[in-house]
Amino acid sequence: MAIQPIILAGGTGSRLWPLSRELYPKQVISLTGELSLLQTTIKRVAELEHARAPIVVVGEEHRFMTKSQLEELELFKDFQILLEPMGKNTAPAICGAAAFVARQGHGEDTLLVLPADHLITRPEIFAQAVERAVALAEQGMLVTFGIVPDHPETGYGYIAKGEGGKVERFVEKPDLVTAQAYLTQGGYLWNSGMFTFSAQTLLAEMQLYAPEVVECMAEAVEQGRFDGVFFRFNREIMASCPSDSIDYALMEKTRNAAVVEADIGWSDIGSWQALWEVADKDERGNVAGGDVLLEDVENSLVRSEHTLVAAVGLKNTMVIETADAVLVAPMDRSQDVKKIVTRLKREKRGEFQVHKTVYRPWGSYTTLEMQDRFQIKRITVNPGAKLSLQMHHHRHEHWVVVSGTARVVNGEESILLQEDQSTYIPSGTRHRLENPGVIPLELIEVQIGSYLGEDDIVRFDDDYGRQEE
Repeated sequence: MAIQPIILAGGTGSRLWPLSRELYPKQVISLTGELSLLQTTIKRVAELEHARAPIVVVGEEHRFMTKSQLEELELFKDFQILLEPMGKNTAPAICGAAAFVARQGHGEDTLLVLPADHLITRPEIFAQAVERAVALAEQGMLVTFGIVPDHPETGYGYIAKGEGGKVERFVEKPDLVTAQAYLTQGGYLWNSGMFTFSAQTLLAEMQLYAPEVVECMAEAVEQGRFDGVFFRFNREIMASCPSDSIDYALMEKTRNAAVVEADIGWSDIGSWQALWEVADKDERGNVAGGDVLLEDVENSLVRSEHTLVAAVGLKNTMVIETADAVLVAPMDRSQDVKKIVTRLKREKRGEFQVHKTVYRPWGSYTTLEMQDRFQIKRITVNPGAKLSLQMHHHRHEHWVVVSGTARVVNGEESILLQEDQSTYIPSGTRHRLENPGVIPLELIEVQIGSYLGEDDIVRFDDDYGRQEE
């Protein structure tokens, strides 16, 4: 029987701020090697026997980044990306994927549901665990993967394993004393958030325990639409769907839950401390990345993204530098980074959402300077790509080509610009930027006006279907 991987790529990884942002989440970041966590997950399922091309469930705002990362791997040509118009937790996401699979005529397939942002260092053992889980799923079981714990952990839920691999009960995140008791007693596994079941079994069980969720998502699929490799769940219908996790909605209620022990070198990399624990360390227990100088530093994580970071005399400390933010904290306070993100959101600061460099389907832009009435950006357009035909109400723009060739629509005029050539676009003028060449186009954009927000864009034509946004 075929295995259908379902990769859940929602979420933002707020505990990994300032590197992870709402529009640049941890699953697309290279944290432990050259590949991102999403790419590592895709590569892992590609090595499984009988696995179909993956289905990735992702928020609409991350769709182009996700598509680009899958295409970079060149492992599959027929992957599908399901787009959530809003986050509704894991139960609707998984039900929507199962309903989509069933609608394609593959309801008997075994779904392998994996978060996109987990690290697994023993892929061979993982493949063996999948085989055992698939065998149970073919018997009508709802299977979860339980991680064999190697230390008392208060950041994970636990699974009490019963006889014959059945789940005896799910346990909420415990305090340290209880977690230590679980480790000593044995029979308790970390709840990994990975699952295996047939699409038909899942939908039937959800109909018993959470009918509103499965009915909403079945309708959201029925009323959804294809857009190339993308499939959009119907926005209005999904908006009415209850928000719930698959654990609360189903796994804690069903009588058919089973667990497979998986000693697979697993981590959800849910915090900077978790990353430090799994990363390679120097002789003093430090994990350093980027342009970093350490003097008398022990058991610390120091990461530089853009500039030299020098540290002296630190112990058990994390220092994370990005172009617009620096985080410094004791390692054992890594879970509290989320409190900073909450404050940034409450104070409506942009640092929780984007970096200075923002990725778009056509390339990227980097904000070099921003003041009340002007800002300066570096724009990179990929070969053959073009921006939307657009207009701004409140700003004028000056473009200067640094390298490459630009084809510019400026009102009624269409011109080619080479290196060191420029053009001026008054507010209210329809304009478009295109790279007709074979090398990246780089230019400097100077914006001047009373309002410089990204929402001052009126799109008239767009290759990426963004007019409706």
